[in-house]
Amino acid sequence: MEKHIGTVTHYYSRLSVAVLNLIDEIRQGDEIHIKGHITDLVMTVASLEIEHQKIESAGPGMEVALKVDDNVREGDKLYKVM
Repeated sequence: MEKHIGTVTHYYSRLSVAVLNLIDEIRQGDEIHIKGHITDLVMTVASLEIEHQKIESAGPGMEVALKVDDNVREGDKLYKVM
């Protein structure tokens, strides 16, 4: 089962970092699934940051940077694997 928790608003390909706009909580260690028209990435959250500061978790309404294992695209949906 998966729960929609956010959307990719930006992607920095050189850094492999996605910026996420959250509608629910995300934590380090969570298993996530990023899905889009072409994107289908399942991974474990290893690094979350806000304004270049490492954080353990983030909640609704926050924008966070997430190191990703593959290319993602703006508009891709972020799901937490339950």
